[in-house]
Amino acid sequence: MGESVRQILARESAGGTATVRGWVRTARHAKGLTFIEVSDGSCFAGLQVVVESTVPGFETELRQLQTGCGVVATGELVESPGKEQSLELRAARVEIVGPVADGYPLQKKRHSFEYLRSIAHLRPRTNTVGSVFRVRNAAARAIHEFFQERGFLWLHTPIITASDAEGAGNLFRVSVMDPADPARDAAGAVDFSEDFFGRETFLTVSGQLEAEIAALALTNVYTFGPTFRAENSNTSRHLAEFWMVEPEMAFCELEANADLAEAFLKHVFEYVLTHCADDMAFFNQRIDKTVIETIEHIVRTPFERITYTEAVSILQASGESFEFPVEWGIDLQSEHERYLAEKHIGKPTIVTDYPAAIKAFYMYLNDDEKTVRALDVLVPKVGEIIGGSQREHRLDVLQPRMAEHGLADADYWWYLDLRRYGSVPHSGFGLGFERLVQFVTGMANIRDVIPFPRVPGYAEF
Repeated sequence: MGESVRQILARESAGGTATVRGWVRTARHAKGLTFIEVSDGSCFAGLQVVVESTVPGFETELRQLQTGCGVVATGELVESPGKEQSLELRAARVEIVGPVADGYPLQKKRHSFEYLRSIAHLRPRTNTVGSVFRVRNAAARAIHEFFQERGFLWLHTPIITASDAEGAGNLFRVSVMDPADPARDAAGAVDFSEDFFGRETFLTVSGQLEAEIAALALTNVYTFGPTFRAENSNTSRHLAEFWMVEPEMAFCELEANADLAEAFLKHVFEYVLTHCADDMAFFNQRIDKTVIETIEHIVRTPFERITYTEAVSILQASGESFEFPVEWGIDLQSEHERYLAEKHIGKPTIVTDYPAAIKAFYMYLNDDEKTVRALDVLVPKVGEIIGGSQREHRLDVLQPRMAEHGLADADYWWYLDLRRYGSVPHSGFGLGFERLVQFVTGMANIRDVIPFPRVPGYAEF
């Protein structure tokens, strides 16, 4: 495979030969010289290749080099007189492996992110999207590192499921039946017993319920995989297909859950700052001039903790004119969350103990029977970035809660079994991975932090 650009540029000194394999970012032609910047995506920087007229094919091929060409260049690694990097390659041979046809969509100019989405097969070659994907990779690696170092087991939960973990609908149905002529029962309704799985099935919205199964045997587990929501929402913060991180811990109550969520965010952000310094500098310069400051603030600052009731009191006393009026019992909106994290408290904030009526059936009911042991982690600029709870492990409390949400015991028999056989207090949280990448890079649209966005009306590539 050879050395990457990242490895070549990391050499301690000039000297010796090197071979770079990549794609031409820019090609400048001067008298008797051609300067090529070659990138292979391994780091933000490219490697400058200096091609002199004595190199074979200089006049016949290499003078026609243009942006996008795939090349292999071999030569001597020398000190660079330029300010951009300390080393450059003085080519002895340059091979054009992949020529570029006329009309190459990416040129040395700024393209809109909307345009780049239409050429998602080529956009990783741009500075911005290449940096996004390197940060995305680093964040994913940091997530696995965080949990693995703490003895968590990575659990692969099903993508096809018969349950709605959130109890909120918005599911993609999975079926092999002919939509124009599905099997029907005696009443004329679609008969899913004739379908592939013998019942109605969907793409998962969460791996949490299955993670609870594993946690109640293996103690600490986490999921990291794709999830799906069939929400007809065309916003800069929503995707129909996205990745979720969901740890689940047995013998764990809400306070320890909050501790883990705080440590988790700090670890991931610090890892990205350390391992993607060039990419983060680019985002700080071109996308959001406060992104590094924001991330560093989160890493070094203890998170504040307040209850939902305290949050409502703060918001009502704020004197702010919110678009959504504040009263006890509402689900906090992004504007409320951002006010708390940015203006009033001024640092990441964990809000706990939300009204039971606005939260999922599986959350632990407090003694007041009005609130549940839920938590949301709020950060500046976006509001909620993590949501979680202590789970209801008491069978006599869980069953009435399910009935309130219109969920049949027969559909969740196995979930109830977990409460019958060795149930213990347990907790977990969920984080939308793309939301995290969007936050850490400062990118305005979530569609630009996933390789191939899936949104209403669009499933290209």
